[in-house]
Amino acid sequence: MELLSVNLGRATASEHTDHADGLTGIGKRPVDGPVEVRDPGPQGTGGSGLAGDEICELRHHGGTHQAVYAYAREDLDRWEAELGRPLCNGEFGENFTTAGLDVNGARIGERWRVGDSLLLEVTSSRIPCRTFAGVLDERRWVKRFTAAAVPGAYLRVVEPGTVRAGDAIEVVHRPAHEVTVSVQFRAITLERDLLPGLLAAGAALHPDTRRTVQTYLAKTGRDGVNAR
Repeated sequence: MELLSVNLGRATASEHTDHADGLTGIGKRPVDGPVEVRDPGPQGTGGSGLAGDEICELRHHGGTHQAVYAYAREDLDRWEAELGRPLCNGEFGENFTTAGLDVNGARIGERWRVGDSLLLEVTSSRIPCRTFAGVLDERRWVKRFTAAAVPGAYLRVVEPGTVRAGDAIEVVHRPAHEVTVSVQFRAITLERDLLPGLLAAGAALHPDTRRTVQTYLAKTGRDGVNAR
């Protein structure tokens, strides 16, 4: 399992963003050399976990629980075939483009050692937004991306470190529950009946996801159950 590329974004103007200044950092490109990765701080004030990576809309992006976004090259390749166009590393706004790692099959709370020092923990899936759809410029993109349920993973920084393209990725902890990135994504998008089962992920569950589950339980009167 390998880190194929480390991708950073610069603030650029876009008509598809809700940022007050009309800027977005979604367009990320691979960089040479080492990149420092650390906890950026709470969402709303903290941006990307990668030094030199710009996030413009801090209300919904970045922060401790979304410090790093990872997407598998294998999934980009499948999208290339479906869309009939090349997709470079970083095209989906991911910081890490990986190879040989089942990103969407990763369990919430799973931990990855990247390179010699960086330790990350999987927290949640990516949710497609209008900026993503607008920049990619594909018809019905949000619906298509959602239906595919291969969203990629957000991760928090457990131990900071420096990484570069070519670093090894090792799964050093895999929780016993079955709440994967894909299951979490399906639960909060199209399959709401899966929401109670997300609680099996325990403290590793993204706070926003936990609130969504609690709201659902309050409205339906259901109890938390194991994810299927």
